[in-house]
Amino acid sequence: MTDLDDIRRKRMQELQQQVAQQQMQQGQNPADLQAQAQMREEMEMQKRQAMMQILTPEARSRLTNIRLTRPEFVEQLELQLIQLAQMGRIQNKINDEQLKILLRKMMSEQKKEINITFK
Repeated sequence: MTDLDDIRRKRMQELQQQVAQQQMQQGQNPADLQAQAQMREEMEMQKRQAMMQILTPEARSRLTNIRLTRPEFVEQLELQLIQLAQMGRIQNKINDEQLKILLRKMMSEQKKEINITFK
């Protein structure tokens, strides 16, 4: 797990550097950029802690694996889980089997939303 954390930290630093370079090119203050990066990092830490309270280790591991291929999807799921927990709708930790069921439901909902029309 530490290797994964190291990779995440390195990736986060790379992204922060890219954002800083883009902002510098657009003429924004580096101090503001640093404050924004720190806020993002704090939010990410809070989200990780919330996931540790909501999910079992196996479920977190599955979510980490899915994040490698579908980061936006995992982000959306995490936000929904945090909202449910804040509303008190999650009493026990979500295990791997329960997470699989949630993932299937979300995948089927996303598939229904795709509409292609030809003219």
